Amino acid sequence: MTEKSSSLAAWLSPNVLRVLTRSAFGLSLAAILAGCSMGNLMGGGSSDVNTTQLAGTSASQADISAAQSSALPVIATECPPIRVRDGSQSIVSYENNRVGDAQSVQFQAVLEDQSRNCRVSNGLINVTMGARGRVILGPKPATNSLTVPLRFAVERDNVPVFTQVYDIPVTVTPPEQSQEFVKVVDNVAIPYLGGENIVIWVGFDTQG
Repeated sequence: MTEKSSSLAAWLSPNVLRVLTRSAFGLSLAAILAGCSMGNLMGGGSSDVNTTQLAGTSASQADISAAQSSALPVIATECPPIRVRDGSQSIVSYENNRVGDAQSVQFQAVLEDQSRNCRVSNGLINVTMGARGRVILGPKPATNSLTVPLRFAVERDNVPVFTQVYDIPVTVTPPEQSQEFVKVVDNVAIPYLGGENIVIWVGFDTQG
């Protein structure tokens, strides 16, 4: 490990552990999405999808109509799992793009929790999904008001049927050095006939 990466780890680890420990006593996201089923009967999913290929996609009306017209009497008993895509659980911003320099960190954003709630109707799973995270100011904050890009996506049999990036405003009010944020996305309709592998993904978007 280089000297820069060692100093960065020394700065990030205590700060992240401190805020994660403190936030454990805060409001659970599961309370916001009350009634959420925590099962994962619909299985896994690939984490290899390029997020640049997901932009602007959603289930078409034709897909929804086809799913409704041939839906099985019972289409689902539990929500699809929600997962954080590999490599997107945190982001770090540096002054003058001095990547790896702990003293140039402007802020770090980390995801702390994610959850979902589902309502099943004929041929559709209506998903409400949410994530909770925290922004931590570094030694060189450019401002105490910033936005973090958070992407939600849904894949059916490894094919994206919904994806959207949300720019979430966060303000850290002195003397605090960190601030929690919550984002909830309501009523995303996913066609489902039975047997498909559906996964909900969330993570910070780094493609912008």
